[in-house]
This record gives sequence, C-alpha cells and structure tokens, in this order.
Amino acid sequence: MSLLRVNLQFSDQGRAYLPFVSRVPSPCAQARDTDRAERIECFMAGDGRSSEVISLTALHTLWLREHNRLAKALKQINPHWTSETLYQEARKIVGALHQIITIRDYIPKIIGPVAFEQYIGLYGGYDPTVNPTVSNVFSTAAFRFGHATIHPVIKRLDARFQDHPDLPHLNLHEVFFSPWRIIKEGGLDPLLRGLLAKSAKLQTQDQLMNEELTEKLFVLSNSGALDLASLNLQRGRDHGLPGYNDWREFCGFPRLKTRTDLNTAIANSSLVEKIMELYKHPDNIDVWLGGLVENFLPGARTGPLFACIVGRQMKALREGDRFWWENNDVFTDAQRRELGKHSLSRVICDNTGLDKVPGDAFRLGMFPRDFELCENTPGMNLAAWREDVHQQGRFKLSQCTSFPGEHALRKVDAELVSVN
Repeated sequence: MSLLRVNLQFSDQGRAYLPFVSRVPSPCAQARDTDRAERIECFMAGDGRSSEVISLTALHTLWLREHNRLAKALKQINPHWTSETLYQEARKIVGALHQIITIRDYIPKIIGPVAFEQYIGLYGGYDPTVNPTVSNVFSTAAFRFGHATIHPVIKRLDARFQDHPDLPHLNLHEVFFSPWRIIKEGGLDPLLRGLLAKSAKLQTQDQLMNEELTEKLFVLSNSGALDLASLNLQRGRDHGLPGYNDWREFCGFPRLKTRTDLNTAIANSSLVEKIMELYKHPDNIDVWLGGLVENFLPGARTGPLFACIVGRQMKALREGDRFWWENNDVFTDAQRRELGKHSLSRVICDNTGLDKVPGDAFRLGMFPRDFELCENTPGMNLAAWREDVHQQGRFKLSQCTSFPGEHALRKVDAELVSVN
C-alpha cells in the first residue's frame, strides 16, 4: 500500500493522472459531442475541489506523482521496508515539502520581509502551549486574498514557453470542472509552463476581482453562475466574523473613524468614496473587503491587517506542530539538510516533462534568461533515508508518522491508496 492510486485509463506520456471518482456519471463538464463511452469523469483526490479548475488539478496531480516517486525511490534504497513504512515515509516527506515551500518560499512574498520577521521569524522549536488550530478569520477572510490574484485567462505554452500552436488560451470559466481539458488537451506540461512563465493577475485597488469570478463562477452544487466576491462577504457574515476595524484593533492598529482615516489605509480615494457610500462608517466594513483593499506593505502582496492575520496563523501552525519538519526527532540532521535543498521547481522537474524551470517558482521570470536546466536545479538526496538493516535498534517511524487524529485521516487515505 505504498503508492497512491492512479488513473488506469489514461496517462500523461507515461506519467500518472489522478484516478476518477467512483460514482459515475460524475457532474464534471464534457467536451462538445462527447458520447457516454468517451466521458472524462471528475478526478478524485484528498480534496473534493481538485477538479474545480485545471490549474488546481495540475498541482494535485503533481503531488500525487511526487508521493509515488518518493515511495519507489525509497524502496530502491531500503528494499526491506514494508509497504506501510514506504507509504508513511513518502507521506512524511511530502508533508515536510509542503511546510518548507509554504513558509520559506511563498509566505515571505505574500506578507513581505518586515511582517515575516515581526510575526513569524526564526523557528524556535515546538511549543506545546501554542494552539495550531486554523482561525476562523484566517480561513474565511485573510487567506482568501488570493481570489484577487486569480488570472481570468489560462495560458498554455509549448516547450519553448511560447503560445502553444494547438492549445489556445482559455477563459477561466471554460475550465471550471473540466478535467477533460487536461487529458484531451496536452496533459500537465503546457499548463505548468503557463503558470511558471506568466504572471498572476495584478491585484490593484481599482481592479480587485475579474468578471470570470464575479459573473461566471460555476460550482457543481449550483445550476447558475455565482459571484465569488459576494460569496466571500456572505461567508464572513455567516461565520460571525467581527468587522474590519475590530480586527485592526486586534492586530494593534488604530481604528479608522472617518473618511480621512480610511484614506490613510487605502490610497485610492475613489475606492474610499465607494466604500463609504456603501458602508457609511468604517466600523461597518467587512473584514475580507477591508483587508483586501489596504495599501500593500513594501515587498508584499497584502496590507498590514492581512499580513498580521496570515503571519500569526503561520507561526501558530509551525510552533504548535510537534511534527514540524524542523523539530527534533522528526527527521535526522542529514535528512533536514537534504529537505532544505528541495523546492517546488525541483518537484516539477522530477514529475513532468519540463527540462527548464525558474530558480524560484513563485517569482515571475523571463524565459530563457531566468530559467535553469533541471539538471542544475538542486534537490534532496534520498540516501539520507538509507537504513542499515544490521544496525542495532531498527529505525522507528513512530516518532514521526503518528499523531492525534491520525486514525480518522487514515480512513480518508485508504480510499486513495491501492495495493502495491
């Protein structure tokens, strides 16, 4: 049971796709004039939204491949390991890579270097007094800042990172719950090239959400088009979130009492006019909207309020997790050194047909100037996981692969794993 289940009907030039859901016909969209025998069903992953847009599907698929790649490589290094050990160790490494890529490579670019140092800083070890629970305001408002960075166009590029001659750009609404576009239109590689070499949507105070999300959003549970901005505002109210000013006070910022005060946090005066016309007073502003429209901090993609909420949450997730990859006894010193060499660019190199990637997958670069050959892209050496079968005291997984609530998660995992 070391490998995650893969699709048995289709592959991407020999590389795995996610399996289809078992309940068919699934509600995912189909190519025009598709008959029943040619249907492409929704993909199955650990998150039911994995087929929501094809770029999200591409990342789910990337991590499926990485788990299976690791499990196979660890089998070569430690042929005496059981399938259970291989599965748990591959899973543990993937979890560590998620932590590293998120905290080291992504979050500093979102909240900026000053806020990162203020709210997160260097790792000081596991703190059993820290509650790592995800807060309501983080999940319902602050981390949804990313909705304003979603590009309205999906771009697919060829091996030279140019517009693909056979795969035109697609409007976002054309890829909602449309996994057929991956299987029938070029696989993961063109999509990933587009994600690496084209920018996210520029979030500005006068253009927050594009119409693909506010006029044409499609979800499987609704027969019509939805408005993601309205959903975010309503969700915050459904969850009983306090308003924008209350969260500013929570983070130690002054409450904004007048239109002039609001202009100090939001430089765009016409936007301030619209907000005051709708809300009448800053105390009434929804936290998602208020946080989203604040002036960015230097070197950041959020303003001070969301930087505070996101930064505090990330620190709690790190400090309150006794299985954090840097914590003592989770990995050996040698393993931690190797994990620190890895990156999202290396994961892409190892699991796709791309042979050139940016040094930092989260920073927009020009091709070919800012791209590196995969053979020159650093990665971890799994030799650090080699176990001497003759050593005294066999290597123990119990230190690092079991945790409170694991049995409930394993029930979900079991649905994704096939016997190997």
